[in-house]
Amino acid sequence: MEISKTKISKRMDRKTNPVLVETINLAKKNNFLDLAKKLSTSTKLQSRVSLDKISKLKEDTVIVVGKVLGQGEIEKKIEIAALGFSEQAKDKLSKAGCKMSTIKKYILDKKKLEGVKIL
Repeated sequence: MEISKTKISKRMDRKTNPVLVETINLAKKNNFLDLAKKLSTSTKLQSRVSLDKISKLKEDTVIVVGKVLGQGEIEKKIEIAALGFSEQAKDKLSKAGCKMSTIKKYILDKKKLEGVKIL
């Protein structure tokens, strides 16, 4: 379902995390409305994704609207952007040679979201 920029702005009124608000604004400004929609939902609904789930994906670039957890193993090199990483996930991703960043930094670096899986 498509969501308007106005609806996303109304959802942002309830957000208290300034980094999250800035990330949503950046996604909205770059017309990444699907990403902005997921970022603006309730914090309780944000994903907690294990490395097992990420390693099974076909895409080489993944955005996790939530936290990446260290459960499981990852063997392929991927680029991953998330709101947060557990220490165990950071260690395993570093050892596998994966590129990690925040969603905000990813949006600033990339101008398109083609071939990106949003979880």
